[in-house]
Amino acid sequence: KEKAGYKTALVGKAHFEPAFDTTGRWAENRRQMTGDFGPWRGFDYAIHAMHIYNFRGNPTGHYGRWVKQNYPEFFDKAAPLLNAAGGGDTGAPETQNNPLPREAYHTDWLAGLAVDWLKTLNSDEDWFLWLSFPDPHHPWDPPASENRRCDWRDLPLPDGHPGSPDAIRKVLAQKPAHWLAYYEGKFANIEGGPMNFTPQQLTDDNVREINAKTHVMNELIDEAIGRVMAEVKARGWNDDTDVIFTTDHGEMQGDFGFVYKGPWHVDALMRLPFIWRPAPNAHVKPATVKQPVEQVDIAATCAAIAGVAQPDWMQGKPLPTAEDGSRQRAFCEWDSQFPGYGFHFRSIYRDGFVLTKYEPSTPGKPNGLEENWPQFAGITTPIHYDGSEGELYNLDDDPHQWENLWDNPRYRTLKSDMIADMYDTMPPERDPKLKVEAPA
Repeated sequence: KEKAGYKTALVGKAHFEPAFDTTGRWAENRRQMTGDFGPWRGFDYAIHAMHIYNFRGNPTGHYGRWVKQNYPEFFDKAAPLLNAAGGGDTGAPETQNNPLPREAYHTDWLAGLAVDWLKTLNSDEDWFLWLSFPDPHHPWDPPASENRRCDWRDLPLPDGHPGSPDAIRKVLAQKPAHWLAYYEGKFANIEGGPMNFTPQQLTDDNVREINAKTHVMNELIDEAIGRVMAEVKARGWNDDTDVIFTTDHGEMQGDFGFVYKGPWHVDALMRLPFIWRPAPNAHVKPATVKQPVEQVDIAATCAAIAGVAQPDWMQGKPLPTAEDGSRQRAFCEWDSQFPGYGFHFRSIYRDGFVLTKYEPSTPGKPNGLEENWPQFAGITTPIHYDGSEGELYNLDDDPHQWENLWDNPRYRTLKSDMIADMYDTMPPERDPKLKVEAPA
């Protein structure tokens, strides 16, 4: 922004600061209370929306306040977040046939704001737009008027669903203890879903309805992006505009018999859709690049596009535009935000294998959450790991990651090599770590 002279905007969900904040302690949440639309965190214009507009009676983000002011009759009809109470047609958790009109739904609302911001720019100005749609995300509640787009009755179960309760248990029994415990209701997934949800309660039709509503959410996003790109083309910017389309995390969507996300390092949650359309004037040939890349590469890529030198503290690298052998591995880390859980996982993808090393659990070790949210800090799990546990999958032979090879003697050498490679090449952790100020 400052070095390259770009006009900047953030429209949608940022989640830079804890969302679990009803008092406005953090600016991201406080801004909607004061009518602040920027500048904020380097963005000239910043307007915030979450995937819900009402949390415990309080509007969330600028979008929540807008719904309360303009559609008050719907404000108290929002689907409950992080509550496994059933809804929709099948009684699926956090699912609703949402009466909110489509034009008031956050996807269309954000697309309209993005177009409005683009209209404020002069044709010769350089600009950067971060357009962040909250969907697809639970609660699964797109406007009921749009449910006709995908009838859940017509959907098969996803390929990653083992097919029956017995088959699910057989798959989960090969994995570390919290997998099967979650399915059977003996482990509360406080870090990724409602505490009162147990996956074994899911019916096949629940999974179908959740996925149908997810497809509807995605189709609405597709149309919203089309609206924004139409404005880009109408202004004559298309040939000079790079477009990156991705997401921040995956969703189980029935894989392993689960929904939601949580402490599970598998492709359903870690391997994300990623499309980069370089500016046509860059003359980059279309390609499917199978090399592993990471989300930290996005900032480095944007800096390179803008002609800005990459800061030393930035961990990512500009994305490759073709198969050039420059990328061999990708990493993912998990550290529990709840001290009563204390899970620590480290994962590496390389050469068609994904490995997750479970580091020793640290249940009860203070991390800052206990200072402001003692009611959450005191929640515990009976499952702890001593550091000998892990997961190893051959994605070529086992794309659904149903067969854990961690204890298979045939893979002992590969496992040791991947663990050593991971710790040798993973960027160093922040020391000291930042405190966990609030959940989510």
